[in-house]
Amino acid sequence: MVVIPTAQGDSSIIASKGFSPEKELLEKFGVASVTVLHTTNPNEANSETFVLPLRKATGVWFVGGRQWRLADSYLNTLTHKALKDLLGRNGVIGGTSAGATIQGSFLLRGDTKANTVLEGNHVQGLDFIHNVAIDQHILPRNRQFDLIPMIRKYPSLLGIGIDESTAIVVKQNLFEVIGNSVVAIYDVANFDGKKENPSGESGNNGPFFFLSKGQKFDLKERKIIKTK
Repeated sequence: MVVIPTAQGDSSIIASKGFSPEKELLEKFGVASVTVLHTTNPNEANSETFVLPLRKATGVWFVGGRQWRLADSYLNTLTHKALKDLLGRNGVIGGTSAGATIQGSFLLRGDTKANTVLEGNHVQGLDFIHNVAIDQHILPRNRQFDLIPMIRKYPSLLGIGIDESTAIVVKQNLFEVIGNSVVAIYDVANFDGKKENPSGESGNNGPFFFLSKGQKFDLKERKIIKTK
């Protein structure tokens, strides 16, 4: 596996003196080989030498921080292509916080000034999941309403808000929710409140609805997959 800590920023990475809790944790889980890969130079990220660990990897983990740092370093480089190639050979890419948001096509909170700016000076994600904007920490940070204006402005996007201690596991066009909390779905088709609550739960219809552990969603059809 490869751990990419770039979102943390150089100062934090230098202060850690090469220590990576993610690397240590993966090794405790029994991963045979864990490489930490980091650069802030897109020219280096565009070199075959830099991407060599990705050629051999079966999994990648993006550490949290600021998502624009990942875009600055890796967008449209050989590293970006190698990551897509990894997915193409059935590898797995995951990440927390900024490491989740960077995987969408639209880069939410990508402004270099503050993470409170929803549409900033970086708006292009790595596009591992197409036509999607991903937010995180939605309940503890009271962000559950933040995606609404963005999806209203860009109705072709699907908004996915992931709470803490929660994840979506994406396979092709489907995902399943795992973890302890919820995932919010923002689809402009539901914004008028006229449709039956897509979650199947009782309550008022609104611009978003929650999915919880075990529920599955079709990203292409934009609908919950009903289980028997």
